[in-house]
Amino acid sequence: MSEKEAVALNNQGRIRLENRKRIMDAAEKVFAENGFRGSTTASIAKQAGLPKANIHYYFGTKEELYRTVVDEIVELWLSSFREITAEDDPASTLADYIRAKMELSKNRPEASRVFANELIRGAPRIKPYLSGDLKAWVEKKSAVLDTWIEQGKMAPVDSKRLIFHIWAMTQTWADFEIQWASVLGREEGVLLDEDYEQATNSIITTVLRNCGLMPLPERLKNGTC
Repeated sequence: MSEKEAVALNNQGRIRLENRKRIMDAAEKVFAENGFRGSTTASIAKQAGLPKANIHYYFGTKEELYRTVVDEIVELWLSSFREITAEDDPASTLADYIRAKMELSKNRPEASRVFANELIRGAPRIKPYLSGDLKAWVEKKSAVLDTWIEQGKMAPVDSKRLIFHIWAMTQTWADFEIQWASVLGREEGVLLDEDYEQATNSIITTVLRNCGLMPLPERLKNGTC
């Protein structure tokens, strides 16, 4: 292969990756606004600034694109809770996770809304995943939390429900941003960075207190954990 051919091939690969990302970003926004049924490949293509044919070239069908978007969202959320062991510090670990989830709610609110809309409709397209991979992930993380409880590192709590309570407390700032913005008096329904930071600190305090990990260690104050 000549150098010119290699450069052309690399450019083609770069363009494919860029187009795929544009489609994924557009789909996340359109699905968040309209749900699966209310979204069309034409509206997604328009949002992405690409021909409709590109949607079908990269993803085949709207169903396949939707599932890819949801898979990426869930993977993003699950990876935000790093691998943990019984030797880790509970307070730092939970605080880190809450901060990571709040960053996602702040920077990727449409992602949370896509997932919320799917669940509200009974999770018709991801129900097997919820009872399979997601269930296994929750059990793996909760097993470490249960070990911390057995070791006396934190107060007895329902570890599985604790994980979902963290999801609920962090994702509400994405799913119901307009509600929070209205209550806090933010114009145009847009929250400020300080709103997310104050909410993050409040959630951390609530969770750690519930887990018997208060008073808040110095290293966790002011977001320095």
